[in-house]
Amino acid sequence: MVGVAVVWDATALHTTPGIPKHKKPEVALVTAGVEMDVLGIDYDGFSDSQRAAVVAAYPRGNHFKEEIIKAFNEGFKHKPETTFGTVNDDVLVLHNPSFKRTNLCSIILNSAWKE
Repeated sequence: MVGVAVVWDATALHTTPGIPKHKKPEVALVTAGVEMDVLGIDYDGFSDSQRAAVVAAYPRGNHFKEEIIKAFNEGFKHKPETTFGTVNDDVLVLHNPSFKRTNLCSIILNSAWKE
């Protein structure tokens, strides 16, 4: 049985490239599924019939690419600070021309430390 911590990790880390593969297999699996479904990573690693079977069971709908980006935007446009350090800030850049990415280098260089 998968524990709450594993489910939380899978949910929280699937937008943070490189980390999930070092976590429990379920966490890595969720990320691999998202990467295939949304980004097309390893698309050619699956046959046409395998992809067709998945889409038949879980239809993508019309305009999937544009609609999922819109859905992402709706999910965190009211809390843009939560996108720092994830791929989600790309969505805000696309949908909100006034959004300014948080820049790690600027945070470091402008910290209160003299050196």
